[in-house]
Amino acid sequence: MRVMGIDPGLRNTGWGVIDAEGNRLSHVANGVLRPDASCDTAERLLQLHEGLVTVLRRYRPDSAAVETSLSNRNAASTLKLGMARGTALVAAALQAIEVREYLPMIVKKAVVGTGHADKRQVAMMVARLLPGCDIAAADAADALAVAICHAHNSATDRRWSEGGASAPAGRTAEGRRQ
Repeated sequence: MRVMGIDPGLRNTGWGVIDAEGNRLSHVANGVLRPDASCDTAERLLQLHEGLVTVLRRYRPDSAAVETSLSNRNAASTLKLGMARGTALVAAALQAIEVREYLPMIVKKAVVGTGHADKRQVAMMVARLLPGCDIAAADAADALAVAICHAHNSATDRRWSEGGASAPAGRTAEGRRQ
């Protein structure tokens, strides 16, 4: 299964593509999209959309995962992040790719083992989980972490649905709380 992780932002949007086969993960590509800061918001969102579509078409992932956030201290920043997230979701949906969203705490827990890891710890664990991977920037490392989180969650979902095993108490086969 090929997975694309996206760490959205209006200034920098990290992306990372991995292949997951069973427990084996391998790095495919990663990078950062940087819309022109001198442009207005609509143009920057268009640049972001076009960049994501280019990456999606080039690497043809089976699914995509986008990091979500609850809020920031600054309302304007939260709104801009929401617009970038929406652009990422639409770019994948327009390519008919399944998209899931994960909170940063869930991504960090899946990759590092604790939901309160810092960016340095996330980048270090991504490098260990994807040996030989040349990570473009911190935003790309975060995107690869999102992809790894999604690969692990998808594998668990498949085991529950294919193996006939029941989901843990209090959860559906999709991993949601009942």
